[in-house]
Amino acid sequence: MIHALLAAAPWWAWAGFHVLVFLMLALDLGVLNRKAHAPSIREAATWSVVWITLALIFNAVVWKTLGRQKGLEFLTGYVLEKSLSVDNLFVFVLLFTSFQVDLRHQHRVLFWGVFGALIMRAAMILAGTALLNRFEWMMYVFGGFLVLTGVKMLMAEDTAPDPTQYPVVRLFRKLVPYDPHGGHEHFWSLKDGKHFATPMLLVLVCVEVTDLVFAVDSIPAVLAITRDPFVVYTSNVFAILGLRSLYFLLAKMIDRFHHLKTGLAIVLAFVGIKMCSAHWLKSHLGLDDQTLIIGSLTFIAVVLTGSVIVSLAWPQEHPGE
Repeated sequence: MIHALLAAAPWWAWAGFHVLVFLMLALDLGVLNRKAHAPSIREAATWSVVWITLALIFNAVVWKTLGRQKGLEFLTGYVLEKSLSVDNLFVFVLLFTSFQVDLRHQHRVLFWGVFGALIMRAAMILAGTALLNRFEWMMYVFGGFLVLTGVKMLMAEDTAPDPTQYPVVRLFRKLVPYDPHGGHEHFWSLKDGKHFATPMLLVLVCVEVTDLVFAVDSIPAVLAITRDPFVVYTSNVFAILGLRSLYFLLAKMIDRFHHLKTGLAIVLAFVGIKMCSAHWLKSHLGLDDQTLIIGSLTFIAVVLTGSVIVSLAWPQEHPGE
C-alpha cells in the first residue's frame, strides 16, 4: 500500500499536503472560531474564496510538478466532487432544522464532521484504487453503479424525509446513553456521575453517516476520472474542506437550486457510462486520456451550470404563494 502511494506522488508531496490541511484546520477552529458564533454571509463567502483559491493554487502545483495530465485530472475531480458535495447541503439543512441546532453551533458540528469524513474517505479511496488496479472488471461494476444511482436520482420523488426517524438515530438512542435535553454546546453531558450523549453528538453521527452514504457515490465518480490515489484524495479533501463555508453561504437559498439534483443525476450517469466505455473509446475511436478528461470536465461544467441557470430562471412554485 505504501509503495502504491509513493508511486503516485513522492513522500514530501503527501507530507506537505497534510501539513497544509492541518494548519488550515487549526487556524479555522483553534484561532478564528474558538467561540461559537453564526458565520456571516461575508465571512462564509471569504472562506469559500480562500478554499477555492487554495485548491486552484494546489492544482497549479500539481500541473507544474506532476504534468498536464495530472493537473487536468485534479481539476476535473475537484469540480466533480465539489458539485456532488453540494447535494450534502440539502441534507445538512434538513438535519439542523429537524434537530433544532442553532446556527452558531452548526459550524462546530460541520468541522468535526469534515474531520471524520477525511479519515473515512481516505480509507475508501485506498480500497477503491486497490480494487480497480487489482481487478480490472471492477471498473464496470463501479460504472454500472454510478449509472444506476443517476437513474434512481432522476426517478426519486422530491420529498424530504424526517431525519429524526433515520434508522441510525433509532439505533444510536438504543445503544448509547442519551440525554435529549443535553443541548448543542457539548457532545456529552454529565448527570449523577454518568456521561450521556447530547443531541449535538447525535447530529454529528448523522452528518458522518450522511457523508459516508454520499461518498459511496462520489468516490467511484472521481475514480472514473483517474485512479491516481494522490489526485483522487487531494481533490476530495479540498472539496470537503470548502463544504462548511459553502453551507453557510448557500443554506438560506439552497431550495432555489431545485433542478441541481437533476443535473447531478445526469452527471453521475454520464461518468458511469464514460467509465464503462473508456476502453472502447480509446481502442476504437483513438481518444487519449487527456481528450476524455477535457470532454468530461466540459460536460460536467455545462450540465451543472445549466441546471443552476434553469433553477433560477424558473423558480419552484410553493403552494399558497
